[in-house]
Amino acid sequence: MREVLFTDSSAKSKLESILHPFIRQQMFAQAETASAAGAACVVFDIPLLVESGAWRNFMDSVLVVDCTPETQLLRVKARSAISEDMILTIISAQASRNHRLAAADIVLFNDNCSMEQLASRVQAIALKIGL
Repeated sequence: MREVLFTDSSAKSKLESILHPFIRQQMFAQAETASAAGAACVVFDIPLLVESGAWRNFMDSVLVVDCTPETQLLRVKARSAISEDMILTIISAQASRNHRLAAADIVLFNDNCSMEQLASRVQAIALKIGL
């Protein structure tokens, strides 16, 4: 399925037209539930936020988790049994790093750091947004 989606844009568009309305409905329902329960913040992990353009209008702010392209490639290789060519095809179908960074209100740089350093960065972001 991955190969079809990243080599046939019409197949990808068709799948997204089926999935995205359901995902959007669930997103709003979960946000409403969290808000009613008094949540100070609701976080959505939206892989296609920048590519779709539609999601951004529903967010108060956007946090982008960033790393170097080299690290991105190494991480995908480590977790997925797919070829480097397929990884590069997938990455090229996504918004560029510069495009993602331009869409960000906050950037969490997650490269060459320990878990303690990453936790410290997350805590600083939480304070910055009032949590």
